[in-house]
Amino acid sequence: MDESRKRVIGIMAAILAARKLAQQDSTKPSPASNCAIHDAVVFAERIMRVIDERFPVSSPVDRLT
Repeated sequence: MDESRKRVIGIMAAILAARKLAQQDSTKPSPASNCAIHDAVVFAERIMRVIDERFPVSSPVDRLT
């Protein structure tokens, strides 16, 4: 996985996790916050997979024609 893709997944995961983390009363690390972050990364990866399936990258040869 290239660095730009990691950044996109990281940003998506941060947005998804922020909602759950904002509902927690504490800012200290906990199993619940770790789970929220893990779930957000899984969902972000799943979203990227669906985007890749719907909008496949064309090869450089396809771009020329």
